[in-house]
Amino acid sequence: MTAQDLNVLLETEVRGRTVVVRSDLNVPLKDGEVADDGRVRASIPVIQRLAEAGARVIVLAHLGRPKGQPDPQYSLKPAAEKLRELSGLDVTLAEDVTGESARSLAASLTDGQVLVLENVRFDARETSKDDDERAELAQEFADLAGEGGAYVDDAFGAVHRKHASVYDIAQKLPSYMGDLVSTELTVLNRLTESPERPYVVVLGGSKVSDKLAVIDNLLDRADTLLVGGGMVFTFLAAQGYQVGGSLLEEDQIETVKEYLKRAEEQGKEFVLPTDIVVAEKFGADAAHEVVDADKIEESSFGSTGLGLDIGPESAAVFADRIRSAKTIFWNGPMGVFEIEAFSHGTKAVAEALTQTEGFGVVGGGDSASAVRQLGFTDDQFGHISTGGGASLEYLEGKTLPGIDALEQR
Repeated sequence: MTAQDLNVLLETEVRGRTVVVRSDLNVPLKDGEVADDGRVRASIPVIQRLAEAGARVIVLAHLGRPKGQPDPQYSLKPAAEKLRELSGLDVTLAEDVTGESARSLAASLTDGQVLVLENVRFDARETSKDDDERAELAQEFADLAGEGGAYVDDAFGAVHRKHASVYDIAQKLPSYMGDLVSTELTVLNRLTESPERPYVVVLGGSKVSDKLAVIDNLLDRADTLLVGGGMVFTFLAAQGYQVGGSLLEEDQIETVKEYLKRAEEQGKEFVLPTDIVVAEKFGADAAHEVVDADKIEESSFGSTGLGLDIGPESAAVFADRIRSAKTIFWNGPMGVFEIEAFSHGTKAVAEALTQTEGFGVVGGGDSASAVRQLGFTDDQFGHISTGGGASLEYLEGKTLPGIDALEQR
């Protein structure tokens, strides 16, 4: 069964009805302020469409990983304020999840108003492994909507979770797929089912273990895989190189060797850095130098040197491959992009994605944060995913509970 999209809901009369929207407001905070408002901006269109059609909108969202109880550092207050500021809508924040504040404010909503409930993960039932506990919380969400209520899932970044506000609520209310989720699925299908070639996958980030299933699935689909970030040192170790004090997952070396062998047998190509930026220590003030990838321990810092970015020669090669590709998927920074000295590899990849004539996808999470922090804008890319983990699980070929719940309706 195919999930119904938001347009189907909006073809009915929603004025005066309460629509519960699962949004992704899981934004990074710094000193109590939103540090990257990309997810808030991405959430606005669906909320705005509903509010302008006269719906009374209740927004469900999480932030961080509180341990099933209220924790001020994970309050949605900064995100709700940013939503109000950027959308111009009448947005109120409840003081709790489904308690007295939420019930009172939900009952007093008027047409076009928006109520954001406090972080749904402040309630332990949200993430419970017990189906009955999650169903109980989902029913409380549905009760806030009342008669004529509906549910819209617009949080692609959470659809890989079997949580009350993602999965169970879809069993309680007429349910619809938001524009953000629909767009993400269209893009990811394009990456897996019908990519235009050559198809280049760029993988970075700290741990190769986080990307094993993605590599396994995309190796059959992509033509070339470019590997950077902390995960590259396990690849270099698999080739017999010493990597000094760099991040290394020794237990994954044999698996990586198998991937390299499989790629060769299938005529696919792994492109690894030929030079690395090695630092004396981790920090903005660290002494650093560029060395060949097979000579990391011959740097000035010997066996304790840390590889913190791909080198300029590698960045240029990666950029050339990206610019000449017809389809590109990028997930994970090439180095410690938060520190200027180790941001150049990530910046080169991002810049190449803005210059390609192919279809380039930035795979959410740290990659999305990196492009914004480095001064790029969302409209410079073919698509910036809001998914992160959800995107990776889709590309691994896994079933996503949130999508499954919508398709069962």
